[in-house]
Amino acid sequence: MAAKWVEAITGSLEQKKQYRLYRARLEALPEPYNAVAKAVQRYFMYNGGVEDGDTLVTMMGDFVDLWERAATDGTPVRDIVGEDPVEFAEAFAEAYTGKRWIDKERARLNAAVEAAETKQEAEE
Repeated sequence: MAAKWVEAITGSLEQKKQYRLYRARLEALPEPYNAVAKAVQRYFMYNGGVEDGDTLVTMMGDFVDLWERAATDGTPVRDIVGEDPVEFAEAFAEAYTGKRWIDKERARLNAAVEAAETKQEAEE
């Protein structure tokens, strides 16, 4: 009973466990994969903004798999992220559709402009 209440407020406990396991797998990567993967993952947290737990866990799992395979194969990190690591990170995150935190702010901005426009039209 209490677990359902806590999950209703904080989100799925199972997803949190999975996320922690993925973070541990990232930490276990050898250098330079560890440093680059953590840098890209940090970028996801600031730019990606995925709110949906299922989407985030799927994305993180695929991300860790990518880096583990690259480390195993000895793929140079630049071959993974390309010439523009920001473009790589944004394209990777964009492949995972889901609700993002910025969606609320976009809706809020649109609503504010529409409300101001309606008020202005009413005053004319």
